[in-house]
Amino acid sequence: MKTVKTLVSSIAYACLLASSVSSIALAAECSGTIRVLAQPRDGLTLLEDYKDEFAKLSGGASFEIDYLNENDRRAKTKADASTIGKYNVYYVDEANIALFASSGWVVPLTDYYPSEYDYADFDPGRQKVATYDGKVWFAPITGGGDLMVYRKDLLEAAGIKPPTTLDELKVAVKALHQPDKGIYGIALRGQRGSGANVWRWMPYFKGFGGEWFDGSTPKFNSEAAVKATETYLDLFQYSAPGTKTGGWDESTGAFTSGQVAILIESTPLVGMAIDPKSSQVAGKVGYLPPPTPLTGGGYGHGLAIGTKANADDASKACAGLFIAWATSKENEQRRLEANQFSELNRTSIMTSETFAKLYGPDLGQALADTGKVTAVNFWQSPLWPDLGDRWGIILEELIAGSRTDIKDGLNELEGFAKDLVARSQ
Repeated sequence: MKTVKTLVSSIAYACLLASSVSSIALAAECSGTIRVLAQPRDGLTLLEDYKDEFAKLSGGASFEIDYLNENDRRAKTKADASTIGKYNVYYVDEANIALFASSGWVVPLTDYYPSEYDYADFDPGRQKVATYDGKVWFAPITGGGDLMVYRKDLLEAAGIKPPTTLDELKVAVKALHQPDKGIYGIALRGQRGSGANVWRWMPYFKGFGGEWFDGSTPKFNSEAAVKATETYLDLFQYSAPGTKTGGWDESTGAFTSGQVAILIESTPLVGMAIDPKSSQVAGKVGYLPPPTPLTGGGYGHGLAIGTKANADDASKACAGLFIAWATSKENEQRRLEANQFSELNRTSIMTSETFAKLYGPDLGQALADTGKVTAVNFWQSPLWPDLGDRWGIILEELIAGSRTDIKDGLNELEGFAKDLVARSQ
């Protein structure tokens, strides 16, 4: 990316623009093309219609976004960021930010993110996921925590109040379970994987006080892990058919098709559940934060500044300006008006009158409340996918019944973790 003119000391930013654009511009004007590697998202596609706006804001720069599916995007970003550095901006996520940050492939975002764009306005849970080793590395383009969604009609008919504690959840799930009528108390994830069954198990583990490591020493072979696993297995008695070997699609599909009374899942589910085009239970759905003491499973995808393609501070500042504009309040407002629910990340947007008119008065508050209990449940390490996937295999075996000794499974995982850490040193 070519940059022109000068960068004043401490990268000062000056107010320029009016109308719907934030009145912010870099003291160093940008030109040329900012190259972005991302995976397809409606919220990014929307930006293509406003290239002239960004050109005016930046002093002449354009941008070009190359899209790849998730797995290919992860592989190519890793390859590019570690070698030639063709891209100024990378789309990263919670699964790889520890690797990118610890390897020096991206730079701390807020060093080059104009303060006027109000990073603090992002949902608190998404800010936590974007933070590694005490520094912020990306601006969210999608993400969330967990919400408990429930069938208001089924709970009201049974005289059950929406549960706010785990003990109340257990009672409600059992009482609402009517398989002879095609209604199941809950839907969980049994499919192996750090982002599948382990993802849904972790809120119980963290809620009971579990921790993965003390320094480099595994400490997850604990009473918290045993209790979390026992609770997860107990609830599986009331889980919808197909979920013992299923993941996100099976659990959310069971809810939106009307088979499930209560579901705790990632927040994009809500957009599906309340949309008549994708849900048979639209108009019957209530939502609350996860029951205490469960934490929300924080995740996030967003835009980060590449190190190699941005050789000087002026280039990094231009990439930072693009990221700030792409994730700005103005562009989030456009995503809201386009009904791109899963692409909304800012508190000011989710608590706005427009949001309330589109999605009802209660959802914005529920999202704000769940943001407060959203946590980074996974081990923030480049080694996490290996450890999480290994536990996913063991947990799947426990769910399926081919393995019955929880403590033995955790002992096996601890041995795997020790070898994994030793090999990395």
